[in-house]
Amino acid sequence: MQLKDSTFLITGAASGLGAATAARLVAAGAKVLLCDLNDSVNTHAQQLGGGAQACLADITSAEQMQQAVDKAVVLGGERGLSGVVHCAGVVSVAKLVDREGNPADLEDYAKTININLIGTFNVMRLAAAAMAKNAPNESGERGVIINTASIAAFDGQVGQCAYSASKAGVVGMSLPAARELSRHAIRVMAIAPGVFETPMMSEIPDEAAQALAAAVPFPKRLGKPDEFAQLAEQIITNPMLNGEVIRLDGGIRMQ
Repeated sequence: MQLKDSTFLITGAASGLGAATAARLVAAGAKVLLCDLNDSVNTHAQQLGGGAQACLADITSAEQMQQAVDKAVVLGGERGLSGVVHCAGVVSVAKLVDREGNPADLEDYAKTININLIGTFNVMRLAAAAMAKNAPNESGERGVIINTASIAAFDGQVGQCAYSASKAGVVGMSLPAARELSRHAIRVMAIAPGVFETPMMSEIPDEAAQALAAAVPFPKRLGKPDEFAQLAEQIITNPMLNGEVIRLDGGIRMQ
């Protein structure tokens, strides 16, 4: 799949991984619809120029995400929507039993699952339905879906039951979705980032962030959002990448 003149929907595009991916794809000649709940996504789209538009939408809302997909299809014109890079999500930390002996809050657990897992399914199903209507491109493809998992899906730490479960669900959907959508010539991939320089990481103390960076074998630092964007670009342009989850973590294994 060629990036030039193709159209992509990117969720979580106001900052971090999504913003970096939007910038890279626009620079390569793609048209991009940036989607986020944060209205700063409008400013970011304006900064990227004529190849970018923005929309406000909640990934857990069927109605709002359908509107976002419809807008992306219109942006794509005759070629429609070529792909989705789904970066929206939340991090949550809560022990099953806290220091006072209280059980974890069930609603907080459900919220994390709803956003990270059900939200991913919502975006994937609506985008796939739109891309299935595309005419095949020169290489026979109709579209590509890239979801964002996490190394927490494999190496979950203490307090990450909800987050790890939600991201493990994203991993678990990748292969069956790829198998199903193969009949429509739509590929499905997932990226499992390690520790990256994102707004989510800024919420933890500097000392903890430094310790995480030191735990990366090489390069011994936090990942840069554009490195995620580079991998997303490579997935889009390499038709043999399908049904797989790629760890992007510098070799770190969480304890």
